[in-house]
Amino acid sequence: VQLQASGGGLVQAGGSLRLSCVASGIMFRYNHMGWYRQAPGKERELVARVDTSGSPNYADSVKGRFTISRDNAKNTVYLQMNSLKPEDTAVYYCATTPYDSILIHEYDFWGRGTQVTVSS
Repeated sequence: VQLQASGGGLVQAGGSLRLSCVASGIMFRYNHMGWYRQAPGKERELVARVDTSGSPNYADSVKGRFTISRDNAKNTVYLQMNSLKPEDTAVYYCATTPYDSILIHEYDFWGRGTQVTVSS
């Protein structure tokens, strides 16, 4: 299984980025997908997840600013991030689980992460 995340970078506050994560080695359409992030000195936290039907869930801190979506034909999950804030700075990871869950320990495959840095 491979999850290849891309799209991170440096952006000014108020800007936008779109992360992508291409999955291989799994039956993508039957797996739930999540984006997590980890800032220096902090625990990894859920940002957003999308279930196999395309229904999303978001952390309160990103509601109204971030949008998660999936394209089963491309085995890809996206995270559109708008109105970025300095506190969004973190390494962002995509992950997959066969369970309809937000529990981090139930995500069994992880990508290597992509750095997002938001300057003030």
